[in-house]
Amino acid sequence: MGGLSDVRLRLLAKELEAGQRLQVYDPLTGLGRWGLMLHRWRTRQALLELDARQLKDIGLSWEEAREEGCKPFWKD
Repeated sequence: MGGLSDVRLRLLAKELEAGQRLQVYDPLTGLGRWGLMLHRWRTRQALLELDARQLKDIGLSWEEAREEGCKPFWKD
């Protein structure tokens, strides 16, 4: 594997993980209860509007998308 040992790869993975934790943007941080519910409602509605090609791109079947999209907005 290009001369890298397993130990070195594990260390590199830990360094990357530690560095990325600080850089991850979470758009839901700071949203209140109503904001979170509105976000869920909008994203679930958008999920129901995706076509087969778009669902394949995100790795969901039509049944999985329908199941998630039909959940009430107040459920996680």
